[in-house]
Amino acid sequence: QVQLVETGGGSVQAGGSLRLSCVASGYTDNSDYMAWFRQAPGKEREGVAAIITRRGTTYYPDSVKGRFTISRDNTVNTVYLQMNSLKPEDTAMYYCAAGFRGGSWFSADNYIYWGQGTQVTVSS
Repeated sequence: QVQLVETGGGSVQAGGSLRLSCVASGYTDNSDYMAWFRQAPGKEREGVAAIITRRGTTYYPDSVKGRFTISRDNTVNTVYLQMNSLKPEDTAMYYCAAGFRGGSWFSADNYIYWGQGTQVTVSS
């Protein structure tokens, strides 16, 4: 049974940093994409970072490029999201995703497995 568990969310002031962690159990496909998504109230879930875990290739949308960094430690099946220079508009529930089915890495519909989410709140 695949389980993804996110930790590391919290409340910070604008300009601050947080690091999220996602530990995957029952899932060891290192050729796969793993991704971070976020969803703010009333908005669609959007991808903020993805990594091909075996190669380390990363992808980001323009909204977070240069501020967010996704990385992985395959020895402990963990993917991280380092978030710097946080803005109030980054406030959302952040989710880890795995089990990529192909297509756009940016689309939540293309992932099978999801964590329960961790809340990030950025105050101005």
